[in-house]
Amino acid sequence: MENQQHRSGGFGSRGEYLVALQVLLMAVFVVTPALPLLQGDATYRSLEPARWLLAGLCWMISAFFTIGGFLAIRKYLTPLPYPVDENRLIITGVYRLVRHPLYTAIMLAFTGWTIFTTSLTHLALTVVAFFFFSQKGSKEEAWLIQRHPEYTDYAARTGKFIPRFRKNRSR
Repeated sequence: MENQQHRSGGFGSRGEYLVALQVLLMAVFVVTPALPLLQGDATYRSLEPARWLLAGLCWMISAFFTIGGFLAIRKYLTPLPYPVDENRLIITGVYRLVRHPLYTAIMLAFTGWTIFTTSLTHLALTVVAFFFFSQKGSKEEAWLIQRHPEYTDYAARTGKFIPRFRKNRSR
């Protein structure tokens, strides 16, 4: 009944507006000119190796989460945050590390570009992206909890975007 309601609902009932906003946010990020914090001075040039290293690290981790996320849910992948009818809860692979690896990947790619360019405009868009994906992820999680009550336990032990590393406690 719940699924039928979302299938027959109007635009936005399955999160279409969130996908449209995500595409817009990503397009704005790509076409926004960099407004570098530092440019051309000695400090900027001296930080170049560190910027390359940090940006490269962000992009490599982003690739890890992108590939791992796609491989783990390829069968259930949809651009919409509303889960497909035949989905099952995936908590293995990169989903063992974070609940939203694909959103993490996008934010890391944004962060890498921001570090590489030292762009204030991209820093602002990266902050906006964090808040946007936090909201989109929360909406998606509400739907997943309806479908998979065990999602609550999974969420309690798994970080939303950043892995939670805890020592195993003796029982």
